[in-house]
Amino acid sequence: MAARYLEILRTRHAARLLAGTLVGRLPNAVAPIAVLLFVRAEGGSYSLAGALAAAYGVSNAVGQPVLGRLVDLYGQPRVQLPAALVSALGMAVFAFTGIGALAPAYVLMVVAGFFTPPLEGGLRALWPSVLRREDQVHTAYAMDAMAQEVMFTVGPLLVTLCVSLWSAPAALLVLNVIGVLGALSVVVSRPARAWRSAPREAHWLGALRSAGLLALLGAFLFVGIALGSINVAAMSYADDNGGDVTYGWLMAAIGLGALVGGTVYGARQWSGAPGRRLQVLVALLAVFYVPLMLTPGVVAMAALIALSGLFLAPSIACSFVLVDRHAPRGTVTEAFSWLVTTFTVGMSVGTGLAGPVVEWGGA
Repeated sequence: MAARYLEILRTRHAARLLAGTLVGRLPNAVAPIAVLLFVRAEGGSYSLAGALAAAYGVSNAVGQPVLGRLVDLYGQPRVQLPAALVSALGMAVFAFTGIGALAPAYVLMVVAGFFTPPLEGGLRALWPSVLRREDQVHTAYAMDAMAQEVMFTVGPLLVTLCVSLWSAPAALLVLNVIGVLGALSVVVSRPARAWRSAPREAHWLGALRSAGLLALLGAFLFVGIALGSINVAAMSYADDNGGDVTYGWLMAAIGLGALVGGTVYGARQWSGAPGRRLQVLVALLAVFYVPLMLTPGVVAMAALIALSGLFLAPSIACSFVLVDRHAPRGTVTEAFSWLVTTFTVGMSVGTGLAGPVVEWGGA
């Protein structure tokens, strides 16, 4: 198992690109949690917190394919770093101004979300130029999905640690500075500077003219809804069972479960059609979400949440293979960005719906 991953990491530039993308995506990955904690620290309601997080998520969903298409047209350095700086600036101003005036708060959330750099799509577009064998690329996709789960495991703990040591505004500032440094590490690397998209057919739909890609995006909208609802429901649960520390551990448990599942999935080669395999993985993902409704004690709840994430990374890794196969020529970054967009929209919808539901009926 370790040999397959070490082979990837020993390839020149691979570890740097993976780590830089991971760090660069940290602000986006923990934004819903950080915004929820910030709004609650400012005295706002769950509904307001969910709405602001949803505004960030929806604007991020719009921005990812737009910026992804620009990356395909103009290259990574010209798009990724300026976008990272603008996004961080929007979040920094939000941290200083707070929620006293709601209209500016929503505008800043939209700016921060829209200009989040499409580092995910950019990395997946780079893998074929860094790794020369197709089986290595597929393993890298699995490692990519696992690395995200490391971030989703460590990120919530880092957010709650920053809030505990300093404050919720300080957490927003620190995480976004870290994100800019990660984006900078990626865009100055040789593969990112040398990469050029394949020639593309001019079409206003871009990557969305692929029927297979549209089917995949439809599926992951609902996966995102389920995952996004946990952000708010777990906070409500944690408020009655230990507070912010419990919330951080519950959010980390999702990533831990996905990390374990992704590690096992990526360590072997899979035969058969990836589309059929994805159907099985998503069905298992759904089955393991059902026991969360029991809301037992903290230790048992953390275990159930870890189990609910077990098939998340394998599902995401399998979807990467399908995106790569269905993306029209010259639209690979945009296609991967659309997957991020759909998933983010789903999470935002789940977060936005869960706020009023939690206030009405509890976790």
